[in-house]
Amino acid sequence: MLKTTRFLFVSLLTASLMACAATSQSPSSSVEYQPAATVQVVKGSPATTPADGAITLEQIMADPDWLGRQPEQAYWADNSDAVYYSRKRQGQPIEDLWRKPLGAQDNGELVSLATLHQHAYQNRVLSHDGKQAAWQFEGNLFIKSLPNGAVRQLSKGNIDADNLTFLLDGRLSYQSGDQVFALDPVNGMIEKLADWQFKEQPQALEKPADYIASEQQKLIQVVAQKRADRQANFNYQRLLTQQNSSIASQPFYLPEGLQTVQVSLSPNGKWLILALQPEPKSTDNGDIMPSYVNEDGRIKALPARQRVADAKPVNHQLWLLDLVNHTAQHLSYNHLPGYNEDVLASVKQENAQRKGETYQTNRLPRDIVLLEDWYWQGSAIQWQAKGDQVAVMLEAWDNKDRWLATVDLANKTLISQDRLHDDAWINYRFNSFGWLNNSETLYYLSEKSGYANLYTQVPGQKAKALVSGQFEVDNLTLTQDDQYIYYQANQSHPGVYEIYRVGLDSKKTEQLTDLKGMTEYQLSPDQQQLLLTHSKLSLPPELYLQQASAGAKVTRLTHTVSKAFLDLPWTVPDVVPVPSSHTQQPIYAKVYYPKNVQQGAAKKAVMFTHGAGYLQNSHLGWSDYFHEFMFHSLLAQQGYVVMDMDYRASRGYGRDWRTAIYRHMGKPEVDDLRDGVNWLVANAHVDRQRIGTYGGSYGGFLTYMSLFTQPDLFQAGAALRPVADWAHYNHGYTSNILNTPDIDPIAYERSSPIYFAEGLQKPLLINAPMVDSNVFFVDTVRLVQRLIELHKDNFETALFPVESHGFVQPSSWLDEYKRIYKLFEREL
Repeated sequence: MLKTTRFLFVSLLTASLMACAATSQSPSSSVEYQPAATVQVVKGSPATTPADGAITLEQIMADPDWLGRQPEQAYWADNSDAVYYSRKRQGQPIEDLWRKPLGAQDNGELVSLATLHQHAYQNRVLSHDGKQAAWQFEGNLFIKSLPNGAVRQLSKGNIDADNLTFLLDGRLSYQSGDQVFALDPVNGMIEKLADWQFKEQPQALEKPADYIASEQQKLIQVVAQKRADRQANFNYQRLLTQQNSSIASQPFYLPEGLQTVQVSLSPNGKWLILALQPEPKSTDNGDIMPSYVNEDGRIKALPARQRVADAKPVNHQLWLLDLVNHTAQHLSYNHLPGYNEDVLASVKQENAQRKGETYQTNRLPRDIVLLEDWYWQGSAIQWQAKGDQVAVMLEAWDNKDRWLATVDLANKTLISQDRLHDDAWINYRFNSFGWLNNSETLYYLSEKSGYANLYTQVPGQKAKALVSGQFEVDNLTLTQDDQYIYYQANQSHPGVYEIYRVGLDSKKTEQLTDLKGMTEYQLSPDQQQLLLTHSKLSLPPELYLQQASAGAKVTRLTHTVSKAFLDLPWTVPDVVPVPSSHTQQPIYAKVYYPKNVQQGAAKKAVMFTHGAGYLQNSHLGWSDYFHEFMFHSLLAQQGYVVMDMDYRASRGYGRDWRTAIYRHMGKPEVDDLRDGVNWLVANAHVDRQRIGTYGGSYGGFLTYMSLFTQPDLFQAGAALRPVADWAHYNHGYTSNILNTPDIDPIAYERSSPIYFAEGLQKPLLINAPMVDSNVFFVDTVRLVQRLIELHKDNFETALFPVESHGFVQPSSWLDEYKRIYKLFEREL
């Protein structure tokens, strides 16, 4: 995903809303939000310059510890009377764990290293009766009795345990390599439940290889006797294993040439589902990434990821292992609707026609894999609590279909329950699903309505919409009694995320929070309270507490922002709906105004384009782009108007907005930027001839496409860590949008800036990190060579030898933004 990695985004925090209001006005106190369909402006506050100083690049690009260090990865204590969170240590890369009792008045207390194993249980698993919790700490297993709080250590450096979970009988199961074990926490007994090997089942005797061997075994008695002894020992060992319960069962023998992708054991311990894939035949070592600045003073060759142009199709095999009867069955995909549909036929035909060829539709089986959601931590294999039902979520390798299927355990077949097809691509978000705790009913997210909505479905019956509308639903939490599903949604405004719940029986939806910003949540273990992580446009995330009921009082838990941050005059942007020339939906954008913009002459402006493509930045919460927020405040102080648009492809606005760039990246987005420029000229007194643009990663790509394909739009641009040729980017992201270069070269060639470099007319700054493991430095090298060959002399390149995709060193941040600022000052 093309998003600038924010290694330093562990630092920005805020004090209370009351205190912050004195220095940075928040829109939350005065704005009432209307339904998302209503065009509206959310007002921010103009920049002001205090008499005693102003925002400086040196200050805002310094090590962000000066701002304060925000609480991260917050979770509940198991008795619901305290919360834990991680916080970066001042001046060090270490993340400390803090414990905050709900009644404490300060930020809580640092958990000591000596007791860390008793508290660091964020990823714990619970027993089915809810009385025990288990977790791993530094490779060791721990179990806790929740009624009395007693913690016991079950292992010390001797268990490699993955997929830790409780079985119905109270034992802990875990995976270790290609084996699954069960550990009895009462007596410490470990049982191997299953192991699988990718080879033919061993036999006592091999058949004679040829005539010579055959005759040897007939004629020579000692040879025949040795063979008879081996057969006797083999038969004895097999009978011993079958008849003696103290011995673990024999391995499952599966086809050679496969490797394990994922493993899921049923709660009753009777079934095991394996996802397998072919072992890679060879490793492509054709590319390296040189690292020039190293401790030994020598150049180091770092491994480089695979390009989308080099990716080969992957297919997962699903196998059902019956642990009671010791049988293994391959689960065929032939029962999935569309499993052999040629979904890219029209694309292949278009590309064939360009070459003067024709394409014949095929009906070959498609490659299908377990779906991997980029934002959900759950497994693509989900068992119902009793272990008698299981569901799997699959996707086609071509990205056009998602199937939710159950497994008929008796007949050992897949049964499709829901097929989600998208002519563009299946979203890599909004794929969470599961079973109700007390019935064989599925719940899941789907974009089938055009937005990510919530559905329930009894297998074999039609799905029912539980929460639906023109908004996005995510982050589901099912209560233990199946009464409610809690969720996060932007129902009232595309940029406002609140917490809701819906009754499974009543179908009634309740809005629980009303904080008007970006709000995330965790439901307490007693299911009575919400731990909230909330932020606003100019206020970084802090922790809050609220009872799990509508309209309940909200209590602030943490106060961590620095006075130095509070004392600076940050500009709070408006969030405005810019009318679109191409869709009925407006384009939501942040606008930073300088003081008295309505009274002055025509202004200069900067258009910032966020990274990732599929990212929402014009919401009303704190942005991942905190350096840019501060930079935009500085620009506003210097008389610039700054716009930050959620162009088509951005997240938060539904499926059609997301997929508008299918097979033509860089066209809809730049068209939207033009609408933004027109809005600035008409509404913010901006001079059309004094507008520049910049952005990083996907935003850098859009800087290229703007300057190369619509050169009249901006007077200058800065492209940071930009993509120049999508064929050189990764498979997981790019193939969704552009298919693959061997199938759809048309899409790659009309979406890659390197093919349009001759269009450059205005000054261009390229800022390129040299050890970028995401967007390779070679992208910049190839584009610069192309510009040289085109005799372009209106570009400059700045290199950052020690930085990867997300900058870390404050000196690099400062140098990069000094160059951007100088570009705009010189050209605008």
